[in-house]
Amino acid sequence: MGVKVELRKSYYEAEDNKKSRARNKAKKAFMLDVSFEMENELVVLFGQSGSGKTTLFKCISGITDPDCGNITVNSKVYYDKNKKINLPIQKRNLGYVFQNYTLFPHMDVRKNIECGLKNWNKESREERIMEMLSLLQIEELEKRYPSQLSGGQKQRVALARALAPRPELLLLDEPFSALDKGIKIELIEKIRSLQNKLRIPLLFITHSLEEAFILADRVLVMHGGKVQQFGTLDEISYHPENRRVAELTGLSNIFDDSRVVGYDEASRSTVLISGDLKIKVNSLKLNPGDKVSWGIHPEDITFLLPGSEDQAKNIYQAYVSSVINKGPKKKITVKLIRHHKTLTAEVPAHFVDSLKLGAGDSCLIKMEMSKVIVF
Repeated sequence: MGVKVELRKSYYEAEDNKKSRARNKAKKAFMLDVSFEMENELVVLFGQSGSGKTTLFKCISGITDPDCGNITVNSKVYYDKNKKINLPIQKRNLGYVFQNYTLFPHMDVRKNIECGLKNWNKESREERIMEMLSLLQIEELEKRYPSQLSGGQKQRVALARALAPRPELLLLDEPFSALDKGIKIELIEKIRSLQNKLRIPLLFITHSLEEAFILADRVLVMHGGKVQQFGTLDEISYHPENRRVAELTGLSNIFDDSRVVGYDEASRSTVLISGDLKIKVNSLKLNPGDKVSWGIHPEDITFLLPGSEDQAKNIYQAYVSSVINKGPKKKITVKLIRHHKTLTAEVPAHFVDSLKLGAGDSCLIKMEMSKVIVF
């Protein structure tokens, strides 16, 4: 049981947008080359605009035909080029929630939900409609029309309509992009709750790192039509397979000028030289002389009180270049003294205030070995 996708499809950077291609015939073409398997879990397709996410959804749903490959959902073959199988959209038992909801304006909420249940008998249809109204907590909206609904309400109705026919797979294409943060968080919690209850595979497109981290069981990172990495949040955040994944997952302190020096028995660490900076990281299966990149997330840089110097623990003297207020946190740019390195950190505002740190002040920073990411 589950979903298996292996396909190739040529597409344009504008995600198959015909109007865009007409305006810019020189728009670069990419090849979507994707292979992955998932079970009854919530997988987030994460990547920048133009990475091929929506084209992949269109291929799975049957809106767009792949050039080759196969798509299987719960042992049912949706598409297989070699076997000449290509099920039409209406025979693919999946739900699809679009970014712009696509509710029928001339139908009330009840009718919108009912439109996916045409082949059900009357009694089963009525029971399912009431079940969906209750599940999405939209009973009071039953007789309203889309023009009378807020953005969050429209999204709930769209979800109810997609889930009503009991799909084998649910696809959500950036469904929260037009919503304000409060409604977005509420609906994200609802999606997570629904997935736990229904136990069906759910694919969710977003280019929001925050949404990906809140929702995902696993994340499929895409760039240029290819899967860069498919793994848990911990795997993509702290064990990125390449620089592209590191950048996409918020790793802003990245240095490519590094090589392995050797292994330190005392601290059980691998030692790197990065320019003129020596740094210790968790033991890695690397050989002296190997070239690597390393980085650290801004929130993983720690500021220490004076007197904590200890080079064995990646503690360095620095001075503050700038401090930017970000509400509960402050963004601090520091330059390491005696080393040609500039780092950006995010620190709780109250801690920064307690240290009375400001531009030009000296400080001590620590990069915990376990938090330094090497790729």
